[in-house]
Amino acid sequence: MRAFTRLYTRLDATTATNDKVAAMRDYFASAPPADAAWAVSFLCGRRIKRLIPTARLREWVAEAADMPLWLVEESYAAVGDLAETVTLLLDAQAVTPGESGLDVALHDWVEQRILPLRSMSEARRREAVTGYWRELPLEARFVLNKLLTGAFRVGVSRRLVTRALAETADIEPARIAHRLMGRWEPTPAFFERLLDPADRGEDAAQPYPFFLASPIENAPVARVADLGARDDWLVEWKWDGIRAQLIRRGGECHIWSRGEDLMAGRFPELEAAAQPLADGSVLDGEILAWAAGEPRPLPFARLQRRIGRLKPSAKMQAAHPVRFLAYDLLEHAGHDIRECAIETRRARLAEVLAESDARIALSAPVTAESWDDLAALRARSREFATEGFILKRAGSPYRVGRVRGDWWKWKVDPFSVDAVLLYAQPGHGRRSNLLTDYTFGVWDGDALVPFAKAYSGLTDSEIGQLDHWIRRHTIDRFGPVRAVESAHVFELHFEGIQASKRHKSGIAVRFPRIARWRHDKPVAEADRLADVKALLPAEDRTEVDA
Repeated sequence: MRAFTRLYTRLDATTATNDKVAAMRDYFASAPPADAAWAVSFLCGRRIKRLIPTARLREWVAEAADMPLWLVEESYAAVGDLAETVTLLLDAQAVTPGESGLDVALHDWVEQRILPLRSMSEARRREAVTGYWRELPLEARFVLNKLLTGAFRVGVSRRLVTRALAETADIEPARIAHRLMGRWEPTPAFFERLLDPADRGEDAAQPYPFFLASPIENAPVARVADLGARDDWLVEWKWDGIRAQLIRRGGECHIWSRGEDLMAGRFPELEAAAQPLADGSVLDGEILAWAAGEPRPLPFARLQRRIGRLKPSAKMQAAHPVRFLAYDLLEHAGHDIRECAIETRRARLAEVLAESDARIALSAPVTAESWDDLAALRARSREFATEGFILKRAGSPYRVGRVRGDWWKWKVDPFSVDAVLLYAQPGHGRRSNLLTDYTFGVWDGDALVPFAKAYSGLTDSEIGQLDHWIRRHTIDRFGPVRAVESAHVFELHFEGIQASKRHKSGIAVRFPRIARWRHDKPVAEADRLADVKALLPAEDRTEVDA
């Protein structure tokens, strides 16, 4: 635990990328494989599912620190992060002489101490956790609490972890990135295989790292034309679905989401449709709600009804049909072809899909001749149930992650609504002591009804100003949530909108963010719910009005 705590402290103390990579590289070079495997797991964002109700942790720290529970609750509301709150309240608690959890290996902490908490009685769990607190000094106690609460975050991306591992092993980052995809367990054998220079073959179900397009923000056609001649770019619609890889290996089909969720059994019709595909094929594409014979996909809301169903019934499949639109081929006849030019990959993809089921189809290119023609089509994107375009440079390989230059997303302009700030609550991580998570409302008659939450888009200076104002103009509190005076209007942008019976407003929006603080606009002139509902697709407007 000593070395892992030192690593956490080094990572938390810097914002410099090279320093973070150096800290991880030093750790991986010296840590035992059993410890390093768990460190990789945590640094890549995997978390131990919460083992202890947070209410119990607050009760236990109140007893350990000899303070009333209400004071713990108030402290938690002020700090915003439970792990940090517990650690600060235990600051005065000394380490028990002769007992040092620092000398216990990280893998033993996880496997012998933390994970067994799940099967303990509450009394034994309380005794164990409070005992762990007494074994560790402040910094290590904080790391332990982060693991116990499932809130381990330390400001490193998977890309940086991949880079550090690649430098440790002196192998290509792309190979490390591939090995970190899919299903793996944090074992010594996994870590040794992760750094093995030899390619010993991967899991038959293992996906490849996704190549992500970079955004062209608020781009007029003149700026897009700076990319070069129109003929130098393959243009495809940006579909509004679930980005996924469809893998056909060893006679089986595996479907992975971009979030590395193996969606086994969730789309049985696609698994069946993939059976005729040549073995050793990996397709990159989009899962869409799409009825047979229809010219365009169904709203994303229809697809959402399928996402959470692990084993959808035949009735569910018929009511909410899906389709896989493929736009790239990553593996052909068992060979990794990601370094081939996109034209080659597309040609082979067309061959693979030549005799395929209609539920797995090729995403056709957009044939507009000029950038101006594309701009005109882009403005009509929502008519085709798309979000704009993906631009792919001729001759480009399939890269790893978001590498700028070869793939761009030129999205349709977002929806825009002027809304009133209603509620605020603390953020997370470095923002846990600031009120940065906001709820906004629009007018419904003479009342403001909540319709969206957003936490991004303001500058640090604006966040500071708003935080100060909120604390002085709170009119009610509900735990960490503060209701505020209706005094500020913000322009919100979002990518999609749909009817929702779960929300008081009757609508739900996708990817809302703050575009600007409307100091120029009085609250009375904020948008009305009827105006927002007018943005809904026709079929959703009927459902909302019913």
